[in-house]
Amino acid sequence: MKRVGNLIEKIADMENLYLAFYKARKGKDAKTDVLAYRQDFDSHLRKLQAEILSGDVQVGDYHFFTIYEPKERQICAASFPERVLHHALMNVCHPIFERLQIFDSYATRKDKGTHAALNRAEQFHYKNRWFLKLDIRRYFDSIDHELLFELIRRKIKDRSVLQIFKKIIASYETEVGKGLPIGNLTSQYFANYYLSFVDRYIQEELKISAYVRYMDDMILWSNDKAKLKEAQNLVTTFLSEKLALTLKVSLLNKNVHGLTFLGFRLFREKTWLAKQSKKRFVHKAKKYEHYLKTDLWTEEEYVDHIMPLIANVRYADTLELRRKVFVI
Repeated sequence: MKRVGNLIEKIADMENLYLAFYKARKGKDAKTDVLAYRQDFDSHLRKLQAEILSGDVQVGDYHFFTIYEPKERQICAASFPERVLHHALMNVCHPIFERLQIFDSYATRKDKGTHAALNRAEQFHYKNRWFLKLDIRRYFDSIDHELLFELIRRKIKDRSVLQIFKKIIASYETEVGKGLPIGNLTSQYFANYYLSFVDRYIQEELKISAYVRYMDDMILWSNDKAKLKEAQNLVTTFLSEKLALTLKVSLLNKNVHGLTFLGFRLFREKTWLAKQSKKRFVHKAKKYEHYLKTDLWTEEEYVDHIMPLIANVRYADTLELRRKVFVI
């Protein structure tokens, strides 16, 4: 794909900025910063437009907090004006990044969520005897700024856009020259793009078509154990030499022993809910019920939270579990 230019005017177009605002505020209308932005709506968007065109964008105003499910992670939330900027950029640049993804790259893509990834994984799991599970150590914290920017520069030639992307990348560090903030829209695109190179290496160079990646969780399948063992060594080298990344301990195993992936346990004939996912489901269900009974939540709020929770675990054989939790 040729390098793409002439982007900045499209990004700064007022219609695009209006769309960016509505995307950024989705589900957050009652937030103080959103209400403040709306009070002088046109003025804020005109200011953002001028900043985009001049390249003098304001980035790095982050709020940090920690989440503990499904594992402990520090989330870095950009200010609302910066989130509008991120959406404005990706409204226009989305097709560039999307065209570079393989079919079986999942997460932060339309129709490529958890259940889509699990559906595909089940297909490969059923057809093959062996799987290789790879997971990158501290992925977001380890992404190299210079290398990421150089990879982006290969696909985008608009200097104004590159200048803004460079400022966003440099606005956060876990150590000198490394790290992306978990929680930024731009981080999701950058992180997915960064690993698109190993995706193509696995499928095109190593000739392993039974492959699924959900962000930094990578699964390879084959009926040939030796082929997966060789792939394990080659992918480890590729990640280290080309992307400056390190793998955690890998898992090469027979499918009959089950594969834990995205909170589920996959077998050739069935899918179960993973042990930790089961505990989280029971804990959340009881907590939500408590909020309802003590009037912390209305019935509508309870339904808004409990229905997605149930929808997720219904992917596996959880009827008996749900009967016990809800005393059906």
